[in-house]
Amino acid sequence: MKALARFSSVPVAAAGRTLLAACRVVGGMSTLQVRILRATFSADHDYDETLRQFHQVGVRSVGVVVATALLTGAIMVIQSGDFVERTGATSLVGWAAGTAVLAEVGPILIGLMFSGRVGANNTAELGAMVITDQVDAVRLLGLDPVRYLAVPRFLAMIVMLVLLTCVGDLFALLGGAVTCQVLLQIDMHVFWQSVFESHLLNYFAMGLVKGFAFGGAIAVVSCHYGLAVKGGAEGLGRAVNNSVVTAAIAIFVVNFVISALWGGGG
Repeated sequence: MKALARFSSVPVAAAGRTLLAACRVVGGMSTLQVRILRATFSADHDYDETLRQFHQVGVRSVGVVVATALLTGAIMVIQSGDFVERTGATSLVGWAAGTAVLAEVGPILIGLMFSGRVGANNTAELGAMVITDQVDAVRLLGLDPVRYLAVPRFLAMIVMLVLLTCVGDLFALLGGAVTCQVLLQIDMHVFWQSVFESHLLNYFAMGLVKGFAFGGAIAVVSCHYGLAVKGGAEGLGRAVNNSVVTAAIAIFVVNFVISALWGGGG
């Protein structure tokens, strides 16, 4: 009986440890978020580091975002191609592709690509600074690591992900238009006319709000795991892996919340 009781308590103990670990992570990220917001609204910023992050986070991500967006737009048109061919509803292809790209698929895929490239790199960079005692050196100089390391990255990721979402939307629609012409033999003018007549501004605005929220979530998650690295190179590897997974989960959770609130408000 004692052995049975001990065996039955193992899953409960494992679930409890998992729950406590999740609470510690959420609490740590929430605390970091408050500290970042408090430091963001102060006048004392490292503008050189902020500009460097804008270039590293945004400019170097344009190629990946453009490629992802072109393929996303093409896939959306291909998916709707069978319905269009069966029904002859060529005037709906722009509406179907535009709605999916602007509101859902575009922001999510761009956010995930951004997380995999920028978020992981940010965690690795900050983690390496922790391991080599550079963060401690910043503290010894009387500077706040959150203000001088996390805030520039937070601002850069939010601003650049919103701008990259705009760029991605444009190239996704362009990819959809070209795919319509090449694979479905639907003139590109029909596609663009369908997009403009569908009045998709509300979906475009929702996509930008998602980009803003995704950028903030990726920044907080990557900075949290980067600044909390322990255990040398092995700990850095775990931190990067946990950062990518947690950022992806955060993107889907934020997407669900915004979609639910936006849909309810509409």
